[in-house]
Amino acid sequence: MLSGKKVLLGISGGIAAYKTTFLVRLLIKAGADVKVVLTESASSFVTPLTLATLSKNPVLTSFVDQEEGSLDWNNHVALGLWADIMLIAPATANTLSKMANGTCDNLLMATYLSAKCPVYFAPAMDLDMYQHPSTAASFEKLASFGNIMIPATSGELASGLYGEGRMAEPEEIVDFLQEHLAKGLPLSGKRVLITAGPTYEAIDPVRYIGNHSTGLMGYELAKKAASLGAKVILVSGPSHLSIQHNNIELIKVKSADEMYQATLRDYHLCDIVICAAAVADYRPKAVADQKIKKSTEEFTITLVKNRDILFSLGELKKQQFLVGFALETQNEVENAIGKLKRKNLDAIVLNSLNDSGAGFGELTNKISFIDKNLNIKTFELKTKSAVAADILNEIIAKIYA
Repeated sequence: MLSGKKVLLGISGGIAAYKTTFLVRLLIKAGADVKVVLTESASSFVTPLTLATLSKNPVLTSFVDQEEGSLDWNNHVALGLWADIMLIAPATANTLSKMANGTCDNLLMATYLSAKCPVYFAPAMDLDMYQHPSTAASFEKLASFGNIMIPATSGELASGLYGEGRMAEPEEIVDFLQEHLAKGLPLSGKRVLITAGPTYEAIDPVRYIGNHSTGLMGYELAKKAASLGAKVILVSGPSHLSIQHNNIELIKVKSADEMYQATLRDYHLCDIVICAAAVADYRPKAVADQKIKKSTEEFTITLVKNRDILFSLGELKKQQFLVGFALETQNEVENAIGKLKRKNLDAIVLNSLNDSGAGFGELTNKISFIDKNLNIKTFELKTKSAVAADILNEIIAKIYA
């Protein structure tokens, strides 16, 4: 949920500020772009240099930067507009009161008052301060502004007391953001299984039968489904592509049989299954233990049929919305509809090698989406990322119809 998000982290002056070094690292690891604004007192607990190094962005502490004859100012309005999310952690009692009452006496407060994005805050203070009526009033007022509190936890406090007021741990803050951002997304709470890439069927230890699939379509589907709130299982044949997202579990396989086993293992857990992989229909009947030497003018390999993954999934289908792919070269629509019916699919994505810019190895694709009622929707040539969005939008429209 944080992948690609611009997070503006505001740090106020409490002892919990030391935890923000870990918080910045976790936000970066989750895929966010992070900028940091420090109050002057916060810089007593954590240094701007440390945070700038971790965030890979300059850390801002005041309205004006002055260096050897040059004078520059930090535009709080631009900062507020830049952010997709503003997070204030730790939010001390003093900062919370300023936020609630619009007291604008530092760069952090000016940026907060300029922010157009959702604002989250993680309180941190001692037990008596946390329980004071003025703090409760600040919480209530900030909630009325639409600001979202990441609740403090109980534990040992800087004073030596034990109780409520301890800032949530960095891992808890990131988890809270992830879960809150996922709420309301169309695939939140859904499990999506996607297959991608080719399969390699071994001939001997160094040779195989394969195809030109790169896996890009399946990987783009996985990224888009995750960004829509789904927990994604991506079963990928050999591919040069990589993927990192907290909501995506990548399972790497080589052969059609390995893909069959991996796909069926998790199938019963899933709500949506999209089989975008280019699975080999046949494999060599016998695989040589040693490299086959060149010795004759002709060489024959006997092939046997692989188990049909999509057909097996169709037979076992219960609650799943099952989608297949059909790459055709002739009688495209007729063949795709035949496959849809034969394999008990809810929809099939048709693309044709006759369309320029579509097919294996391309960055683009041109598809038709055919549902089980034989409604056909055809899309223009688009990037595979945009095609993934179109496919998932069609699936979402069907499952919530």
